[in-house]
Amino acid sequence: MRMSIESFRTAVDRGWKNMHSVCALRTCRNTMLIRSVPQRRVGVTVGQLWYCSVDCFVGAALTRLAELSDERIVEMQHRPRLPIGLVMVSKDYLTGEQLRYATAQSVLHGEELEFALVRLGLASERQLASARAAQWGCPVVKQEGVGQMVEADIPATLLRSSCAVPLHYSEATKRLLLGFVFRVEHTLLHALEQVIGCKAQPCFITPTEFEIQMTRLAAVPDYKEVAFEQLMTPMQMANTLGGLAVEISAREANFVNCRDYIWTRLSGKRRRVDVLFRARRKIDSATSEKFMYQEENFGSLG
Repeated sequence: MRMSIESFRTAVDRGWKNMHSVCALRTCRNTMLIRSVPQRRVGVTVGQLWYCSVDCFVGAALTRLAELSDERIVEMQHRPRLPIGLVMVSKDYLTGEQLRYATAQSVLHGEELEFALVRLGLASERQLASARAAQWGCPVVKQEGVGQMVEADIPATLLRSSCAVPLHYSEATKRLLLGFVFRVEHTLLHALEQVIGCKAQPCFITPTEFEIQMTRLAAVPDYKEVAFEQLMTPMQMANTLGGLAVEISAREANFVNCRDYIWTRLSGKRRRVDVLFRARRKIDSATSEKFMYQEENFGSLG
């Protein structure tokens, strides 16, 4: 059998590429040829880039974490056509006289109108959820749609900070029904798409339903969440990720900003860990102040 030099060279090149990979870190000091078995190579992959060792991954993570730390989060402004009070009136949940009385009381007590309506017994949580859903153009979940067991690997810290909870998740289609209490957090929807690769459909639920559903989240096997509330430097964060990467034999990593946190997912052969670092950043003041007020008064709606 005769084989041309060119075909022989092509076969050699193919074998060379299968056996050797180039580390994406420009300052990588590993001069050895990295051998790997196809689809089982050691090192850590971040997007389309591959790093030959944990040390190189830490070096790359330092740069990415520094960028995320300096990145400014801008919440998507939402200006509903009608304020919540007028929506309640349009749905015949309130009369004009009741709305004027509740508004005066909310001003007197320095509270949001929604809280005044519940405190005065003029509106229910479900009526308010329906009104918010109308403002955002999203559905409101029926009561029977809450309380189902859901297995989803989403950090509870992010869910709590966004007042959101999974109601249904399909692993096969990567579709997620996410119930919000006060507003649709687009930063969370974007982060879920980037890290988990799922499409999340927002809807609205009541505060009581939120608490019920949070207790129905099932633990995902070989999954762990680690949250750091104290502020850390990019170097401290990168070194922390390096230690966890060694612990779980990480093979893949994803980075994304999500509201007050930098969310990093490390995936190993059998284990997965979500790492949340508290970030020092300023979110749009108009939406942020109202949202934080709602969080502080969250328990008073029951």
